[in-house]
Amino acid sequence: MDAAFETYRVMRADFEHYRHSRFVRAHIELRGELLNATGRTAHIDPGTLFLGPRSRVDRYASEELKAWFTEHGRLTVEEFEAQWWNGRAEGFGLQDYAALAETA
Repeated sequence: MDAAFETYRVMRADFEHYRHSRFVRAHIELRGELLNATGRTAHIDPGTLFLGPRSRVDRYASEELKAWFTEHGRLTVEEFEAQWWNGRAEGFGLQDYAALAETA
């Protein structure tokens, strides 16, 4: 059982790297324009738009971020986990995480 928990912990760590690298990339490409007026007024953390339900994106994301998600995709943790278990994690760009983090 400990091995299963450790494997899940590794998957979640990979997801967090994936999510953060996508956030940094979008932040750079969109010059920080991630929230709409409603999101700014509500003091929404833009990083939360990369995690959680699509309805949160629909309510608080800028039109630029919505277009960015359309172009680049937006995996939920469940979708990431399914692909991770099926051996497709190499397509997530995790190797680029350190380079993206350095540019932020």
